[in-house]
Amino acid sequence: MNNHTQKDSLIMNKADALAAEALKHDTAFDSEQWQRYIEQEIGFILPTVQSNWLINAVSQTALSYGLSIIQLWNQLPFNYELRQQLLDKVLIHESRFFRHLPSIKFITEYALQHQRAQLINASSSNHTASSSDHTNNSKATKLDETFRIWSVGCASGQETWSLAMSLAAKQLTNYSILGTDVSQQALKKARLGQYDKKQQALIPQDCQQFIQPLRPASIVEELRFLPVTRKENTEKRVRAHWQVMPTLKQHVRFALHNIIDKEPPTPHLQQVIVCQNMLLYFRKFDQRDILARLSEQCALGGYIILAPGEALFWRPSNMRRIAHPQINAWQKISA
Repeated sequence: MNNHTQKDSLIMNKADALAAEALKHDTAFDSEQWQRYIEQEIGFILPTVQSNWLINAVSQTALSYGLSIIQLWNQLPFNYELRQQLLDKVLIHESRFFRHLPSIKFITEYALQHQRAQLINASSSNHTASSSDHTNNSKATKLDETFRIWSVGCASGQETWSLAMSLAAKQLTNYSILGTDVSQQALKKARLGQYDKKQQALIPQDCQQFIQPLRPASIVEELRFLPVTRKENTEKRVRAHWQVMPTLKQHVRFALHNIIDKEPPTPHLQQVIVCQNMLLYFRKFDQRDILARLSEQCALGGYIILAPGEALFWRPSNMRRIAHPQINAWQKISA
């Protein structure tokens, strides 16, 4: 982005901020009322120090629809699109690739152990199985068992794709990763799997093989011959981004899901559930309910991976905390 484009962008951002500030004061903004609404909808609690984030989210949503804040409030119960737009602005979508490498390495090693166990079981079955159709069907079921991972609060998909890259780098193929979030905007980006150069720099060397340039070199060449004004617009549209390889997409899917809902996003039990840096936005009693539901979705012997320091109060009878110096992992030991 050149200096001229940067200057225009700063002016627009400043104008939006000023408009939001004016709108906020005109309508006597009630932060507590809006916080209660957000908590009721998704259980999400913004820390007091981030109250301006909530104010700006509400103000910008109202402005984008040409509404006052009172009009926005009155229309929310009847307008799903408006509600989703507000939630998208309130939620914090920040994430990055390989954010917590020890957790990813732990999950990848477990996936390798799971695959080795399957191969050993399959080999043992080959020596002892009879030729009956029933036995053959049982053996086929074991061989087809998929290693399943659920990435909770996946935001724009960086954690989900990081896991896929890490497993693929170890030549694992029989795995499925589900990323869920309550933001449609974030999920749209996650499904595209397109990111900027800053994110690419975070990807380990052995996983770089799973990314490819987003635009062909011919577009770069075309930019050389465009007028300056058209070149700026084209650069915005086709900035040098990259995307995950299509081979990974067969193993990954994303779904809209609110973690405070009792209904799980999938009927399958998971070998690993990753829920990092999300619980801190919920009250403690909601955290307990969320963790209880996650443990129900975790397969026996599987793991729930939390961020270091998260939910240290949790003492479930069917889970045991793993002694590990770098990760916060819980293994399911009973149903």
